[in-house]
Amino acid sequence: MANKIIIFNPKSANGKHRLPNSILQVGASIHGKYNYVFVDGNMESNPWETINNYFKTGEFKYFCSTVMPGPQLKQAIPYAKNIKSLYPESVTIWGGYFASNQYKACLESGYIDYIVNGPGDVTFPKLIDHLEGKNTENISLIRNLIYKNNKGEITQTVKEALLDQDTLPSYPYTYFNTFYPLENYLAKTFMGQKTFAYHSSMGCPFSCSFCAVVPIYNAKWKAKSANTIYNDLRFFKEKYNVDAIEFHDNNFFTSKKRVLEFSELVLNDNIEWWGEGRIDTLNKYSDNDLKLMRNAGCRMIFLGAETGNDKVLKQMNKGGTQSGQMIKDFVLRMKKADIIPELSFVLGMPAETENEVYNNILWDINFIKEIKALNPDAEVIIYLYSPVPTEGSELYQQILDAGFSFPETLEEWIAPSWEKFDLRKNPLTPWLKPYMIDKIQNFETVLNGYYPTASDFRIKGYKKQLLKLLSGYRFKNGWYKYPYEIKALHKIWKYRQPELEGFYSE
Repeated sequence: MANKIIIFNPKSANGKHRLPNSILQVGASIHGKYNYVFVDGNMESNPWETINNYFKTGEFKYFCSTVMPGPQLKQAIPYAKNIKSLYPESVTIWGGYFASNQYKACLESGYIDYIVNGPGDVTFPKLIDHLEGKNTENISLIRNLIYKNNKGEITQTVKEALLDQDTLPSYPYTYFNTFYPLENYLAKTFMGQKTFAYHSSMGCPFSCSFCAVVPIYNAKWKAKSANTIYNDLRFFKEKYNVDAIEFHDNNFFTSKKRVLEFSELVLNDNIEWWGEGRIDTLNKYSDNDLKLMRNAGCRMIFLGAETGNDKVLKQMNKGGTQSGQMIKDFVLRMKKADIIPELSFVLGMPAETENEVYNNILWDINFIKEIKALNPDAEVIIYLYSPVPTEGSELYQQILDAGFSFPETLEEWIAPSWEKFDLRKNPLTPWLKPYMIDKIQNFETVLNGYYPTASDFRIKGYKKQLLKLLSGYRFKNGWYKYPYEIKALHKIWKYRQPELEGFYSE
């Protein structure tokens, strides 16, 4: 077997797909050092056939995959298992936060050999060097790695400090284009005709106990400079005429200085953009700062509201200074600035009694209605609380005490009962009863009828009017049961919920 490398992005959703920055970053770390190919499961009619054909040549040794929870597991798990069965001398390496958080199930499977636990910019090439005999350094000294040692014991190496993002090698866009035309990833969205996906920072400086990336980054954050972002953007604007950007950072707005510098740079480029941030961080921006961002094209900001209940916010270990009142005040500031706040709420947190769990849900439903009264343009995304393995936190202990446990094998993760767990739509938590789930999901249906998301730009005109007419009485009077008429229209029109598959795009 030769030593060529497959870098695989498993299928994540249906429809138009974003540029897979995660595998581009992996490719950048070995570009010019090793021979490698990209396989994007989103763009292949039969990705398994493509992967297997590469291995049949006898030139490939490494099968490397980014693995996020949810839909990607449907390909990542069976493909890795098949590769190890057909090509037992091959080496399988996984990255992504599913692999990092569920490393025990991965390494006990018998077909995952190594896990890159966090950024792989240094870890991945060092690991390949070690396996190829080019590096005599003991494998235990390679940071950000999880593997089984010679005794069969799972070993985690020391975490590496986040690197200066401006010093990292540029993404191999031109090389990637030889596999999949970059043009095919530039989608029409509610923001523009050609929307570009970009990742400008790594990590997050907060440690919310419900967030899956906390154990990976340990409350650290590093970002590319505004100039670096702008130079990359200029390349895509000049070559492909992009007119919109989705920033897929965990927290794009951490540095006000960087955001305002970027806003100044892009001010006259007629580009609209979207990013993720925290309410208490952005609340420190002045009204003039928000106005500058809007003039520079900031169309919508995803904000983790989580809950308007201050007691539950504390339970979540949200950190910072966010409160229910701050959420209300900030959505009014966003209305004044003409920037759409896209607020995510997490309902169904554990509590001491069943009645308390349900009352907290009802409390947040009423709070969401208050938000909509203050700013009807505010987008609302509702998740059901899905536990993450942030061992050592009080919340993690609560979920263990309540009788919750994660699957112990990879095969269990793709069983129908767990399929939607990490989409936060059907968690199998013992404290969340069926009638509670029905309440949340029925309210969400009515909410999406009365206030359909602006990101699905097909829902307008008579469609929007009809949905609003059918759901108006329900929304105003709190009658959420059996909203079959709204569901039927959503199904007929293939209404797109952004929390499941991203923005509707063409």
